Amino acid sequence: MENVLVAGANGTTGKKIVNLLKVSQYFVPVAMVRKEEQQDQFKKENIKTVIGDLEKDISHAVKDIDKVIFAAGSGGKKVVEVDQEGAKRLIDEAKKANIKKFVMLSSMGADNPEETEDLQEYLKAKHNADEYLKSTELVHAIVRPGSLTNDKGTGKIKLQSKLGEKGSITRDDVAQTLVRSLHDDSAMNETFEIINGETLIGKALDAVSAQ
Repeated sequence: MENVLVAGANGTTGKKIVNLLKVSQYFVPVAMVRKEEQQDQFKKENIKTVIGDLEKDISHAVKDIDKVIFAAGSGGKKVVEVDQEGAKRLIDEAKKANIKKFVMLSSMGADNPEETEDLQEYLKAKHNADEYLKSTELVHAIVRPGSLTNDKGTGKIKLQSKLGEKGSITRDDVAQTLVRSLHDDSAMNETFEIINGETLIGKALDAVSAQ
């Protein structure tokens, strides 16, 4: 079993990721939260937690960690400090700790932020964090979903390195794609976009890995 640090574990998508990891036969979740009071919900479920603020030193957070999912976000309040520099900080610590794989939750549009009228500052921050991750020696997967919905997941997606169309996707299916991307035989150093679709998540990831 590999220990997976989930940055942003207290977020809506982060909680879904932690729950998927909890029932996985391959991974053990370690929920990274910013405040002590956020630990209780995870401790009740016997899920390991670590307190870490992405704006401060987080070297302790990667101790005994094998892989990382970055699903943290500032909600538009501190996009440079958290979504960009916070991500870079965790990437740096992951490098030092020889993390086996770093899975980044990015966003569709992060490849060309200037083409988008809204959310431009956020997408620029995501773009910079993605490019920073790509420039490292870390094995990684960068997942760029369309707009997120709270509908029930279908387990099916549409996936391409560049889809050429906009669309939405459920948080359930995003969480499942991120967890599936942790595997060593899946999405190795790949960057891809996902929206709702008709292909099973595992099959879609196998196809991108084979390209």
